Amino acid sequence: MLLSVNVFVSLDGIMQGPGAPDEDRSGGFDRGGWLVPHASVHTNEVVEGWFREADAFLFGRTSYGLLGGYWPQVTAPDDLIATKLNTLPKYVVSRTLSDQEADWSPTTVLRTDIVDSVRRLKGLPGKELQVHGSWQLVQALHQAGLVDLYRLLQYPVVVGTGKRLFPDGSTPATLATPEGSARVLPGGVVSLTLTPTTVGLISAGAYTVQSGRSTAVPD
Repeated sequence: MLLSVNVFVSLDGIMQGPGAPDEDRSGGFDRGGWLVPHASVHTNEVVEGWFREADAFLFGRTSYGLLGGYWPQVTAPDDLIATKLNTLPKYVVSRTLSDQEADWSPTTVLRTDIVDSVRRLKGLPGKELQVHGSWQLVQALHQAGLVDLYRLLQYPVVVGTGKRLFPDGSTPATLATPEGSARVLPGGVVSLTLTPTTVGLISAGAYTVQSGRSTAVPD
């Protein structure tokens, strides 16, 4: 399976608490729910497209608890997202969550050797092992070079504070956008699909004047 990270981010890269004021107040965050005024049929279609590719899910404990407290209540048989989340295998990374507490069936708790465990999961048959939210887990997966695909919906909002998808100190990386995978939705939301090409380094270069013209010269 490919490992994909699927997130909502603001213009300044914040991914914390997009769906409700009380979704994630850690660190004193008080600007939750910033996504909701920009939700539309167009963003819903993009997200449903993400979920169509899922064959399993991987969560950090906080996102597992938030999503597991919400989506089992959505019982409409034609809700694609609820159907996927409520029926497909789920894996949650936690050293303290008991099997009894992990009752959003079917769920397996990953307690040790997380990087090796995720590598094993990626070796299972299927299309995608999807991560949604799970800020701390995303940092670890990025640092380990395990992410095959990033899907972002970037909203025209500057939140100004909170957990950023790539915070200061993140492992440097270069990413590519496959042809046709970036588009601007009505209302200014940008849908992006990005594939890492290098992790641990970035290329550079300089602008120089050649024959009287400003020219980009990569290293």
